[in-house]
Amino acid sequence: MTRKPIEKGIFVFAETVNGTVTDVVFELLGKARELAAQLDVSVTAVMAGDGAFTPWKQLSAHGADYIVLVKNPALSQYLTLPCVRALAEAVRLCSPEIFLFGATPIGRDLAPRLSARLSTGLTADCTGLEIEDGSGHLLMTRPAFGGNLMATIICADHRPQMATVRPGVMVKQINEAAQDAQLTVLDVNIPDSDARVEILESASNPPARRSIREAKVLISGGRGMGSQKNFSQLERIADLLGGTIASSRAAVDIGWQTKDRQVGQTGQTVRPDVYIACGISGAIQHLAGMEESGFIVAINKDEAAPILGVADLGIIGDVMTVLPALEEALRAETVF
Repeated sequence: MTRKPIEKGIFVFAETVNGTVTDVVFELLGKARELAAQLDVSVTAVMAGDGAFTPWKQLSAHGADYIVLVKNPALSQYLTLPCVRALAEAVRLCSPEIFLFGATPIGRDLAPRLSARLSTGLTADCTGLEIEDGSGHLLMTRPAFGGNLMATIICADHRPQMATVRPGVMVKQINEAAQDAQLTVLDVNIPDSDARVEILESASNPPARRSIREAKVLISGGRGMGSQKNFSQLERIADLLGGTIASSRAAVDIGWQTKDRQVGQTGQTVRPDVYIACGISGAIQHLAGMEESGFIVAINKDEAAPILGVADLGIIGDVMTVLPALEEALRAETVF
């Protein structure tokens, strides 16, 4: 296969944390592969580092035609200004049409500063990316007005078109037989004036509970749970099923659960094998974050609750009556 030039293609920032490529990078490469097919251009994974970590096979298998490593000792750990300078140089040399970032803490710090330096636009926290027929512009869709509307934004006059994309929204694609991506190393100069922060020590702080984006089974509670105390019932059922608990925005706003448990447009997008919604009405913002789950069970006493419209199995009843019966059955190993 003859590769197309990097120029005018799609860039994906290959973010790494503690020596591991983040999952959102693979999700973005899969989407970039789709967009590139429509535009007939290449996909390039762009890394900023000192060259010590080389995940070339992973990036190739998930959709990268090219890999650009922007290299300097100052990039061994993430620092904002050195990384902005490094990526700006890569854009200057390669002139991509589109540049995608994960909406992670690093992506949210880096992408807006880079867009300002490049005098282009940035659409943040996107949940959808498409190519407009005719113009070839990138259509960037994101929640607006607190998630009550979806806005589609076009950057018609400036390049690259830049977007951050929420983790879990796009689907990873993998091709183990993919041709190895062609590597280009760009040695860049990072002036001392960019190193305004000195990292003295790094320490990871692992989450107390499993991430809701990683769990295969999610037991999710909403306002219908009645109180924070009642979430202990969900914890017990989640343990029996080998899953973890999640939450609607309403339960987070009340203070019953923390933000990292929130599912929906203003929380996280999840795709577990089984999603059990307990006392959640199913506002459109919540459905957008979980409707692609493998099997959806909804427990709600309101027969008209929107969540029942997307559920594979609906149970009409008081959640605080249904859940104890479910726990008892699970412990007796009569179901699942």
